[in-house]
Amino acid sequence: MLQIMHQRDHNPYFNIATEELLLKHKTDDFFLVYRNNPSLIIGKHQNANAEINHQFVERNGIPVVRRLSGGGTVYHDLGNINFCFIMTGAEGRLVDFKRYTEPLIDILHGFGVDAYLGDKSDIRVGDYKISGNAEHIFRNRVLHHGTILYSTNLHDLNEAIHVDAAKFTDSAVKSNRSQVANVSDFIPGNLTIESFERVMVDYMKRSFPNTYDFFLSQADVEAVNSLIRTRYSTWDWIYGYSPTYEVRNSAIIGECVFPITVKVVRGYIDDVLVEGETPSLVAALNEALVGVRHDRSSIAAAFDEKQIGDLQSNRLFKYLAEHFC
Repeated sequence: MLQIMHQRDHNPYFNIATEELLLKHKTDDFFLVYRNNPSLIIGKHQNANAEINHQFVERNGIPVVRRLSGGGTVYHDLGNINFCFIMTGAEGRLVDFKRYTEPLIDILHGFGVDAYLGDKSDIRVGDYKISGNAEHIFRNRVLHHGTILYSTNLHDLNEAIHVDAAKFTDSAVKSNRSQVANVSDFIPGNLTIESFERVMVDYMKRSFPNTYDFFLSQADVEAVNSLIRTRYSTWDWIYGYSPTYEVRNSAIIGECVFPITVKVVRGYIDDVLVEGETPSLVAALNEALVGVRHDRSSIAAAFDEKQIGDLQSNRLFKYLAEHFC
């Protein structure tokens, strides 16, 4: 029996938390279709700071959400369709990207789109990526979810993930950047995204015997909101869960260049090194910054709270706040 949920809520925290609820607290098989408001969804094992364009995200009020599955960072908006299979299976046979992408590829073939499964478990048309996919195993259940770029704002997608990853050193999973395209570019006519969603749902109802529409109960909604409060909206999960990393940059103050390395453990600054500078300056920076969250506002607050007497040190401090996140 397959329960089909066509989610109308566009809250990314709610939709990602719903996947966890259905995976861990239900026993039925599910197929979900939903769309999110503009948001960045990062993989479980990624360094959040190395994957997102902070200035673009903050300027546009785009939330960042860490999901349960691995893989890379994806941009969601209302032009992107998300699909999710949550299935029970036998140990050793749960991970199966081909099985869970085949329905979408078949649907696209029905529209004359020559889609295929790529080497990185993505769906492609020619050289263009139109769908990214990831999976997560919980006991004898698998969560497979993927994106379908249908009419996404590709400019915003590229801006949101435009970062200088070279300045980060870590063991985190890196995103694979690909040339992307929208499905709507390959489908003749003016098929709306809502119509394509209905095609997906109808296809699943025809393909699986004994399908039923599923709706969250009030108790389910409360459980999802609890997951949002305790995990998905928390800084410790979104940023603090990142693996240990170092970020290197150079502070340029006047005609002087100061190479700086900041070590970050579980999202908090653990050490600051300024190459070629006096031990007293480095000690002052560490005294002020060790234990501070590695984010722009927290470093700025530490700068405001503890002004170091030396003008050069203060300038370094301010540069760290503005350029090291």
